[in-house]
Parts: sequence; structure tokens; C-alpha cells
Amino acid sequence: MNTSRYRWVIVAAGGLLGCVAIGGMFSLPVFLQPIAKDTGWSVTGVSSAMTIGFLAMAFTSMAWGTLTDRFGPLPVVLTGSTVLTLSLTLASHATSLIAFQFIFGVLVGASCAAIFAPMMATVTGWFDTHRSLAVSLVSAGMGMAPMTMAPLAAWLVSHHHWRTSMQIVALVVGAIMIPVSLLVRRPPALANGQAAASKAGAPQAEMSLGEALRSPQFLILIATNFFCCATHSGPIIHTVSYAVSCGIPLISAVTIYSVEGFAGMGGRIAFGLLGDRFGAKRVLVSGLLAQAFGALAYVFAHQLATFYAVAAVFGFIYAGTMPLYASLARENFPLRMMGTVIGGTAMAGSLGMATGPLAGGLIYDAFSSYAWLLGARSLRVRDGDDVPPLCKTASRARAGDGVSSTVSARSALVMAMFLRLRR
Repeated sequence: MNTSRYRWVIVAAGGLLGCVAIGGMFSLPVFLQPIAKDTGWSVTGVSSAMTIGFLAMAFTSMAWGTLTDRFGPLPVVLTGSTVLTLSLTLASHATSLIAFQFIFGVLVGASCAAIFAPMMATVTGWFDTHRSLAVSLVSAGMGMAPMTMAPLAAWLVSHHHWRTSMQIVALVVGAIMIPVSLLVRRPPALANGQAAASKAGAPQAEMSLGEALRSPQFLILIATNFFCCATHSGPIIHTVSYAVSCGIPLISAVTIYSVEGFAGMGGRIAFGLLGDRFGAKRVLVSGLLAQAFGALAYVFAHQLATFYAVAAVFGFIYAGTMPLYASLARENFPLRMMGTVIGGTAMAGSLGMATGPLAGGLIYDAFSSYAWLLGARSLRVRDGDDVPPLCKTASRARAGDGVSSTVSARSALVMAMFLRLRR
């Protein structure tokens, strides 16, 4: 096997597996209203399966990563692909809300987790050069899900019953993911029985798994990923609602997500190239600082064109930074434990993704404003300003120092990572 060429097959397989897996899970928002109307289940109850799915991803990511370190990625990814196919099929037959929440939430979420961390860990082991670009391409494949699987699910449910549509999605998932899983291989250094960390220049070859999980590098890595995801998930989920409060029609406000998604595709590639050129750590730190100001910029958006501009910048930055965690983990920990380490960062990220939307909802319910969520408590809108009334409410905030506190907290966190994470 020509490893220099086959490593790009691994990248392509990772991107395709991630796209289909995430697309299968994120088909739920498309099916949400048809399910609620057909079954009589509440929208809250059905949509809570998504929250359960994020939590399941969080609490199983590290376990899947550890299994990858022990048995290799192929059996793990193949198991996840099979379970995801069966889970979607079973969810389409659910006759009670609790059964649906368990099957779609727990089983679908857990099976998706069997793809992300194992594939990211595997890809980092196949590359000594162009590593940041490689993991960014895998992440870009996952980012394609809203543009591929979601439209497919929407077309299906517009022509068929939601149960039939979900079964077809399950068939597509199985037909693509199971064969592609068979292409996945261990990195050559591990497949040949070598301790990859024993190579000259390998990161901390003598480190045990226990030492790695207790190390400042690992703790800072997961803390940074948690706060990063908690920060950007709130604006992502609540952007449409905030735009509507500014007087923008719902059908137009939804397109802001598309702009974020397309910009994110470019961000992943750009940040991957920059990570290879200037180092993943330096680029990640810069990106996180820029992301903090990107979230803040939504406060100044009152018209659709401004929302588009902010969404393009914000999507470019937040999507671009995410793959760099895997590259940074590889620079600081031995390859033999990469599944566990990246699984731990994925767990923190999933918990952050689950926390951000909840925090945003609680903030809005408490203050009738998104200003606290966006870190703009010190901003004001004068009564004479040309801003829609609802947007004025969202922009006015009580006295405070939210901008400085938000940016200072993010700055302190990433500066700590900058000082403590060492190659």
C-alpha cells in the first residue's frame, strides 16, 4: 500500500462518513413538524431527542476513542455505522415519545460519536505534514451535511410519510457508511506494531494515559473546547430568533444559517492551511480571540445585509478553529492514546454545544434580550435610532460590563493555553 496516497483515501472516507452520520442525526429538525403533527407529541418532546443526542455524543466519545486506541478504527467505525443505520430504522417505528427519545437521542447520538473522534484520531496519525489541512478536510466533509442530507430529508418528507422518509434515510446511511467504513485503516506506525511515540521528535513518548489525562495540556484543551463550543452554539441556535426580533421575516432570517454554513466550509480549509504554515496552536489562539469579537458583532446587526456579513465572518472563524483541536492534540500527546485524547476533547465540545442553546434560552427568558448572550450588556440604542422596536429591546441591556468580561474571559483562557501547551 502506498501510504503517501492512501492517507488521502482515509481523509476522504472520514469526510464522507462524517457527512452522512451528522446528516442522519440532523435530519430530525427536518422531520420535527411532521412527527409532531402525526403523533401528537409535543414539539419540545420531539426536539429534546436532539439534546439527548448531544449528551449521548458527549458521554460516549471518550469510550469510542479508547476502543479505537485498543482495537483500531475499523471495528469502531463499522460498529457506529451499523448501529446508526439500525437506530434510524427503529426510530421510524417508535410508537411512544419516550421510545423515540431513547432511540433517536441515545442510540443515534452515541453511534455518531463513533465516527468523529475515531476518524479525527486516525487521520492525525496518517499525517506528519499537512496534518491541519487533513483534519480540516474531514471536518469540512462533516460540514457538508446541512447542504446534502438535510435537503434529501426535506425532499423525502415532502413526498412521503415521515416514517417512510426516515427509513429511506436509514437505507442511505447504511448503503454509504458501511462499505466506506471498510476502507479505514490504522496509521502505519501503529499498524506495523511500532510505538509511534518512540520515534524521534514524537510528543512526550514516555507519557502514560493516566498522566496524559491529568496533564495541564489535556485539561486546558478540553476546557478551551468546552467554552469555545458553548460560546458559538448560543449565537448559532438563537441567530434566527434574534434576527426576527429585529424585524427580519422568518424565511429570510433562516438563510443566515446558509451563509454561516458556506463560510464555514471556506474557514475550515483556510484555517487548516494556516495551521500547517504557522502552527496549529498559534492559529487556534488567534481564531478564538477573533471568534469572541465575531459573536459580539451580531449586536450591531439590525438589517439582513448586516446579518449576512456578520454570519459570513463568524461562520468562517468558528468552523475554521474546530478541526485544529485534533491537530494540537497530536502535537502534545503520543499517537497510541490519540483516540482517548480526541474523544475527551469531543466530549467537552458536545457538552458545550448542549450548554450554549440552553443558556441562551434562559438568558432571553430572564431579560427579554439576547444582549447578555452576545456579551453586549454595556451597549445602548438611543430612542431615535433607526432600529426596529423589537431589536431595540434585544439591544438595550442593563448596566454592566459584559463586553469586557466576555472578551477578558476568552482572552485569559486562550492565553493560558498558549502558555501551557507545549510541543
